[in-house]
Amino acid sequence: MLKGENYCITAENIRAHEMIGLNAKVIGSAERSRLGLSGKIVDETRNTFVIESRGGEKIVPKAEAVFEFELGKEKVKVDGREILYRPEARTKALWRNVNA
Repeated sequence: MLKGENYCITAENIRAHEMIGLNAKVIGSAERSRLGLSGKIVDETRNTFVIESRGGEKIVPKAEAVFEFELGKEKVKVDGREILYRPEARTKALWRNVNA
């Protein structure tokens, strides 16, 4: 769980939250060279994450990767195909499902 003053990101609601600023690791990918890539998400589009790692910024297509996000001490696995939305559209579309 990751808590702030006005938010709380958990394993149950991570898909509906803003992901820029979270630490992520690629734990599954169609492109073997991306496996193990980790760092902070610095940008997001409908189809990609930009992850800042030691080697600079890397663009990772969501549709072909499985990500592991760090939420404090907890690690949450998310299939990139589940979050193929523009960031602002994802929070609107998926937040309804979290609160239903």
